[in-house]
Amino acid sequence: MLLSSIYILLVGFTTCFFFKISRSTSDFSLEGDYLLGGLFPLHEIEHETTVFSAETTECFRHISSKSGYNMMQVMKFAVEEINNSTTLLPNVSLGYDIFDYCSNTKNFNSALSFISKHGSIKPKEKLNNYQPKVIALTGPYGSTRTVTIAPLFTMDLIPMVNYGASTSALSNKLQYPSFVRTMPSNKDLIEMIIQIIRWFGWNWVAFIGSQDDYSSDGLKLFNKYIRNTGICLAYQEGLSLNANYSLTLKKIDKLNINVIVVFALPQYASKFIKAAISNNIQEKVWIASNAWAMNQQLPREPGIAKIGTIIGIAERLLSLPGFNEFVYKTRGITDVGHYDSEGAIKSKTCNQVCDYCTLLSAEEIINENPTLSFSIYAAIYTIAHALHKVLQCDVIECNKNIMVKPYMLLEEIKKLDFPLSGRQVKYDKNYDPAISYSVVLWRTDVNPPQFEMVGTYEKHTEITFTIDNSLLPWHNNGSVPFSNCSVECKAGYSRQHEGFHSCCFSCEKCPPNSYVNFSQDPYTCFPCAESEWSEEGSTTCKTRSVVYPQFTEIPSIIVMVSATCIIILLIATFCLFAYNYNTPLVKSAGGSMCFLMLTSLILSSISVFFFFGKPTFVFCLLRNAIFVFFFTVCISCLTVRSFQIVCVFKMATQFPKVHSLWVKHNGQWLFIAFATFIHLISCVIWMTVNPVKLIADSWTFKDQIMLICEMGNTITFTIVVFLSWFLGFLCLLFSYMGRDLPKNYNEAKSITFSLILYYLTWIAYFTAYLIIKSKYMVIFNAMAQISSINGILFTYFIPKSYIIIFQPQKNTLAYFQTSIQNYTQTISRS
Repeated sequence: MLLSSIYILLVGFTTCFFFKISRSTSDFSLEGDYLLGGLFPLHEIEHETTVFSAETTECFRHISSKSGYNMMQVMKFAVEEINNSTTLLPNVSLGYDIFDYCSNTKNFNSALSFISKHGSIKPKEKLNNYQPKVIALTGPYGSTRTVTIAPLFTMDLIPMVNYGASTSALSNKLQYPSFVRTMPSNKDLIEMIIQIIRWFGWNWVAFIGSQDDYSSDGLKLFNKYIRNTGICLAYQEGLSLNANYSLTLKKIDKLNINVIVVFALPQYASKFIKAAISNNIQEKVWIASNAWAMNQQLPREPGIAKIGTIIGIAERLLSLPGFNEFVYKTRGITDVGHYDSEGAIKSKTCNQVCDYCTLLSAEEIINENPTLSFSIYAAIYTIAHALHKVLQCDVIECNKNIMVKPYMLLEEIKKLDFPLSGRQVKYDKNYDPAISYSVVLWRTDVNPPQFEMVGTYEKHTEITFTIDNSLLPWHNNGSVPFSNCSVECKAGYSRQHEGFHSCCFSCEKCPPNSYVNFSQDPYTCFPCAESEWSEEGSTTCKTRSVVYPQFTEIPSIIVMVSATCIIILLIATFCLFAYNYNTPLVKSAGGSMCFLMLTSLILSSISVFFFFGKPTFVFCLLRNAIFVFFFTVCISCLTVRSFQIVCVFKMATQFPKVHSLWVKHNGQWLFIAFATFIHLISCVIWMTVNPVKLIADSWTFKDQIMLICEMGNTITFTIVVFLSWFLGFLCLLFSYMGRDLPKNYNEAKSITFSLILYYLTWIAYFTAYLIIKSKYMVIFNAMAQISSINGILFTYFIPKSYIIIFQPQKNTLAYFQTSIQNYTQTISRS
């Protein structure tokens, strides 16, 4: 295969250049100090055939292309303008040699001509010695054609300043070191197409290309760049000229795709659009790539207005002042020539024949597709400016003694930055130009059809993209057409995948305390932080309010004032009992034991103040541990006190030995010490095994975080409470046994009432604790403690204080002896 390809190249080259050509080539050639090469598609091959013969393609035998001839005229115009310039390349003239380039694979004769020197090629010649026919060239049109011949020029570093090849592969400077282009690459074009799709919120699109490097590169880039954009490629196909276009359109219509990117060469795009018209495809959006965005014939097709809206992407169109005059002038002097049959056959092989060109009017040339006009114009000026630098030109003349080599121009092209017709021409490290695109709308509703600029896309240091929506009269009653696989979810709903494409989904409302953030991840309901909350179907979380009883709240103030009053009463009672310590009433109330009870109650009351304000670990520990321990000490005293009364009046007579041992060994204090020690051990275990701790309750209320103190280990806490309640039960039992004692010694009613109040208070509290969830449960806890202390204070100590203060006659020894005598007489009678 390699040998046959080389054979074809050599035969084609020799066929073209080693026969006498008897004609004028003034339309294709111009003498000059430095020669430029030009490759333009004056003809187009509709069907490429496999190479089986060693023949160069004769372009004139194929379909003519008016736009190709227009391109050639732009190059000639640019060369003439430069030759007439007094500032650019003064006293230096440029010439050109132009070829009709119509084939992807069988047009090597022109390329070989450009790299030859006096009709021969020396592949091993050093760059410093090698001087090809041209110093640089522009063209050809099309990515496939360019990729095919580019290695022939880049291996010798001949600048190939291209106007019509956009495949991104050509940006690879390792493979194509001397390739320069004045039109943007497919990378930029695809990025702009994606910008348009995202601008209108579409995500369900089709991509139609052709079977060539231009389209395949575009499809590859499109698939790459739509990742993580929310756009889904619902259908893709690379069409050949013989493909079933109708079937493709039916598939697209069946998939409900309303946006179709047609990234194809003009001949494929033309067939596809015509097929859409004949198949009655309606109300679609067609995005035209730059290859056919300014097609002059398609907008005039009957019925094209029905297929929908066509948006094209084209380079920013700039007028070329003087071009029209140049065309009118050349139309009058073009000499195509007449040749004999032998000469004609030989000359046509060289692809410098254009039979139809002389038949074109100036208006036809001027009105052809202007998409690539500026790119061609900029390509010639790029070469001229680089040559200007190499020749060290000033405003008067250039140094013609410098031997110009093609690679010298390449070095200067890197540094170029010059204005041209209102645009700045400069190149990046890959020799790609600054980007300047227009979004054009096909106005097929007017006669003649027009191309209206509705948006711009600039890419210099950063991307600037905008579209004027008001200029787009959509076919869908003026509203933007819908082209999405699924209707977008409402706010607060997350997407649930359906099928293969990420654009296809159902919607599900986010549960409470979660939210969906479309910019972050539309497929996930993210949980709110512990300090936040949200309603069902939310897009953000709200901050929870942190609640706990404040010192300044009225309920807190009432409880604290109550606790303060109780403490004052307890201290006053303590002082009163201390002052009247030797009186019978104080002795009968327990004597020194009363002070232990009062001290325990005072300390228990202090715990109330730790229920308010922002809770901490210390507060949580003190608010319960202090009360539980010291109140249990008080209850143990009451228990002993009840037992002593029963012991004196009943057990002393029935069990004298037991009574004597109790009195002898201070049994009451031993019991209190033992009960206190056991309870202290249980409290220490409660506080250490799994201590009381602060928790943030975020589950009870959706919008609040309650700071509460957890009670710690359930088992140890139960033991602590059980010991306290057991002592209370013993106290009740002994009080019941002494219910018929003398009035002065009969404290059963007061003790019983205080303990029943104690039990009922805490039963009510624990019941409410299990049922009611509120920050005020902490206040209920404090009130339960106050109620327990009040029960003992007001039923046991206050009545005795009243007698001491207001009934001193009852606080005498004689009164107490009389009560005992009356009780003894009553017992003896019974």
